[in-house]
Amino acid sequence: MEGDQTGQELLEEAMRVLSPSVIRFEYTPLYFDLSLENRRDTQNQVVVEAAEALRTHGFGLKAATITPEGEGDVGSPNAMLRELTGGRVIVRTGRRLPGIRPLVGIHGPISVVRMAVDDAYGAEEWREQRGDDEIAYRTEKISRATCRIVAEFSFRLAKRMGAKVFGGPKFTVSPVYEGMFKEEMDAAARRHPDVPYEPQLIDATYALLLGTTGESLVIPSLNRDGDCLSDLVMQLFGTIAGAESLMLAIDNDMEVRAVMAEAPHGTAPALQGKNIANPLAMILAGAALLSYVDDPAAKKASRAIYEAALGTVRAGVRTPDLGGSATTTEFTDEVIRRVEERLDVWEALPAI
Repeated sequence: MEGDQTGQELLEEAMRVLSPSVIRFEYTPLYFDLSLENRRDTQNQVVVEAAEALRTHGFGLKAATITPEGEGDVGSPNAMLRELTGGRVIVRTGRRLPGIRPLVGIHGPISVVRMAVDDAYGAEEWREQRGDDEIAYRTEKISRATCRIVAEFSFRLAKRMGAKVFGGPKFTVSPVYEGMFKEEMDAAARRHPDVPYEPQLIDATYALLLGTTGESLVIPSLNRDGDCLSDLVMQLFGTIAGAESLMLAIDNDMEVRAVMAEAPHGTAPALQGKNIANPLAMILAGAALLSYVDDPAAKKASRAIYEAALGTVRAGVRTPDLGGSATTTEFTDEVIRRVEERLDVWEALPAI
């Protein structure tokens, strides 16, 4: 799914890495132009078509896109894609980048698992005049089904990561609305007694992250809480361009029906055309997408890309945001070289 400004440039870099000739996994990509211009020209029909393809095929890689301000415009394509595909969960995992010093005591990976729909996003809003003042209103909603899926997914992810489920909503201030999410977190904890669980209010979660002892964490969150929190977590590891973002369409039986991968950052218009933007997050998004494909060649390619991308950072080939001098294309070239090198070596080795 093509996008805007630097977001589109970074998608093109990721697709170079994902070329079948590089990763040795055959597939035929479908392209949808989700640029702001084309969304306006088609009145968002292109977003509808992209969502239909995502539901049908189950996998999608999306570039960063512009969400225009103001009423009456085309709005957010991400919000539309989540609604049209049944997206329930967004996962962003911050991890140490080799050779990059993280902030404070961060060491183990930290995953933010947020609701993909509802809450403050798509809420009904209006204003009313009251005397010489103006009052703004917003009506938000969340469903117990989505609360349950986010909570259950968080505990399953924590078990795979060897992590602790940490944090939570401000249920003391909102016992009915945010309290429902806390109820489902507690219920998931009872189903998974072997997973460490430390519930915290969202404000305490922010504060305690800055004093973490380095353990791996999974943080379930409401939609807007997680949107804000994940940006902080990414930056704690050195850059917002250091990890991928996954949107998962999960049914009530916890089966993943579709996966959309993207970078967690925006379109970075100030970097457009300068060949200095960091493509790491988009490349890792491609690797993450391949990990969900039920094919050994895809999973091998996924591992090769992860190792190659992080190995490139470790070797000192870094874009300016990570203190290096490599261009966008130079970074991608080195990742491609390392992917091919790993696949060559693995093919020469006997199965272990």
